[in-house]
Amino acid sequence: MTKTILVIDDSATIRKMVDSHLSQEGYRVQLAPNGEIGIEMARELIPDLILLDHQLPGTTGIEVCRKIIQYPECRNVPFLVSSTLRKKAYVEYMDVPNVVDSLPKPFKPELLLMAVANALETGAMIMNSQANGTAVHEVVGEIDQPAFSGDFRWLGLREVLDFLNNGLKGGMLEVELPKSRVLFYLKEGRIQGVVSPSINAAEVADLLPEALKEFGPLLRFTLSSGASTQMEGLVELVDRKVVDPRMLRTLLRHQAAVLTRHCFQNQPKNFSFLPERKIPAIFARSPLDLCLAALLVDGALVCPEQELGPDDSSVGWLRNGLRGQNLDRTGLSAKHVQLLSHLDTTPRSSEELARRSGMPRDEVRRVFEGFLRAEWVERQVQVQAQPRLALVYEPDPQSASLVRAVLADPNNPWSGHVVRDHFGLQLLLKRRKPDAILIAVEGDQQLDLPEKLRQSELAAISATAGLIVPAGSTIPLTESLAASIMIRRPFSRADLIRTLDQISQQSQTASAAALPDSVVRSARVSSPRTVGAT
Repeated sequence: MTKTILVIDDSATIRKMVDSHLSQEGYRVQLAPNGEIGIEMARELIPDLILLDHQLPGTTGIEVCRKIIQYPECRNVPFLVSSTLRKKAYVEYMDVPNVVDSLPKPFKPELLLMAVANALETGAMIMNSQANGTAVHEVVGEIDQPAFSGDFRWLGLREVLDFLNNGLKGGMLEVELPKSRVLFYLKEGRIQGVVSPSINAAEVADLLPEALKEFGPLLRFTLSSGASTQMEGLVELVDRKVVDPRMLRTLLRHQAAVLTRHCFQNQPKNFSFLPERKIPAIFARSPLDLCLAALLVDGALVCPEQELGPDDSSVGWLRNGLRGQNLDRTGLSAKHVQLLSHLDTTPRSSEELARRSGMPRDEVRRVFEGFLRAEWVERQVQVQAQPRLALVYEPDPQSASLVRAVLADPNNPWSGHVVRDHFGLQLLLKRRKPDAILIAVEGDQQLDLPEKLRQSELAAISATAGLIVPAGSTIPLTESLAASIMIRRPFSRADLIRTLDQISQQSQTASAAALPDSVVRSARVSSPRTVGAT
């Protein structure tokens, strides 16, 4: 509910300044230029708080205050007194229980907002204490005790959040850092929102994508603890559809990602979990409902380049198998989850994983940086691997020239030979055991291997073979080749490397299974896979 503030002050400058700043915070502000009008407005409005100037034309603030509280309808209205005389003025109000605080002039907007919020929060308690002579509580709103707390000397933040996620817990996790404090709001174990009253909104706004830059000013409100009047106003705007809820959720997700990464980068000290703490209205209205890994990946995608770890061909990524590890993937995109399937027992560089997945290398690197924070993967320096061997039968001169250039390039993981006749391929097969074979097929009625190759040693290594298909061909493959990996002319360098990788991976899988190659292939592939032009 919107709070009403009555300002009684003869200074037009003060009235304008107070009106401007309090209105922006969501308060309803009413202005009175003198005591007489102020008394009439107080009886009419019955405000939640009166900001009263001590020096008024023809009277003083204490006289106006005494007259107002004489009316039964105004006897419970709290007053915030303001004056340049400070102690000389405030001593006059000592016996008036309705005066709950003072605001010395001149004051800055920050002090004004703080004093008004505190007077509204504690006014009734202070008035009751002064009237009855009872003690005042030192702290307001901190009566709940943490159900789970500790420090991070032996326990990591990832482990704490995983514990709460596995237990489907709800409440607020407070994380204390050396110079800041971050609050995670949870429901059924998943993160609904993340805020920090101590983080500068500009730091979060600087990392906003261009599409969200214009909404940066809202971060001043959304970074707060969530119970302020401006947050209530923002929720009301969403309910009235003045603010796009999808845009707001995107902004809140960016905020949560930046704050979560901030926690993992700045050595958190202590934590407290308060299960009774309610989720602020803004997150109840636009819940994120995300896993930790999703926020860590989002944070890595927007962080500055200098914050990322090393990334060259000597550094690879490996799956990190932790006992009892939480693998909740809620909020992760399907393509980012799919990246994990490209990892095995051999470290894979970002460049290789980018080729395998078809994603930009920088995106792959940043996604794995997020997974690294979640401890799903580990970074490992890898021994420089020997290039894998490929044998290619390609009679087409243009395609053969491209294949030859790729296999001769030391910067890709493949080396090998290109032949333009079946005899050369048969000769190489007797001398070398390739990791992948590519063979151009031909035929008028059905595409098939050349006659002499069909009767050669190729039958024994068919699991490592793929097919090069003529451009624009609509001739069907023979039944024996229907499950093979294919690439169509014309193909690019990336198409060729990706196809060789697929053939090699299929070969490794077939070798691991104690079954004939033809059985493995037919069980794994129900239809041809094609790379290149269609």
